[in-house]
Amino acid sequence: MFKIMIIEDNEQIRNELCQLLIKNRYETIAPKEFDNIPSLVRQTNPHLILLDINLPNTDGFKLCTEIRSFSNLPIIFVSSRNTDVDELMSITLGGDDFITKPYNTSILLARIASLLKRAYPDSDSEEIVEHKGVKLNILSSKVQYNSKEVELTKNELKIFYYLLTNKGKIVSRLDIIEYLWDNEMFVEDNTLTVNITRIRNKLNSLGIDDFIKTKRGQGYII
Repeated sequence: MFKIMIIEDNEQIRNELCQLLIKNRYETIAPKEFDNIPSLVRQTNPHLILLDINLPNTDGFKLCTEIRSFSNLPIIFVSSRNTDVDELMSITLGGDDFITKPYNTSILLARIASLLKRAYPDSDSEEIVEHKGVKLNILSSKVQYNSKEVELTKNELKIFYYLLTNKGKIVSRLDIIEYLWDNEMFVEDNTLTVNITRIRNKLNSLGIDDFIKTKRGQGYII
């Protein structure tokens, strides 16, 4: 699992970023103090950093320079400062990308994924998620079991992926709807029920019964 450090002094934004990244299967490090960031980077070895420019007692430009003195890990500046000079400074000092607040979450996630893929080409990407012999191929949007396979729609893929990556936990209907919302997909409660039923029917066609269990009044669990 990729580990992302969030260097952001606004507590609300920091928490929202943490939730977004965790929902998308990233581990997060979110320091609340910024005096010792280079040391913290050395200690925790994140795979990527999201870096604000305006920070108490320091700034993102200075931190980027300090981190670049010992590491080439990807750095994305995420800032409300949006002048050409700010963007030029960010790239000149060693930043890999520059995103202006407020940002589109899908674009931010795409930029993160793209940078990670370039920076760690030999890392095992999570193209296939497996549990109890059931394999979800994310790239082909297919579920495979033994020698059979069935294709999922876009919504079904997202829902099944979220349930699989939270296996062993009860996932509420609201959690699923919010996860889809974060990924720019809008699903109503009734539509969610329809999608869950379709996923179950497709799993049944592969000979997989009772894979997604309903916990009455709580949600679903795999």
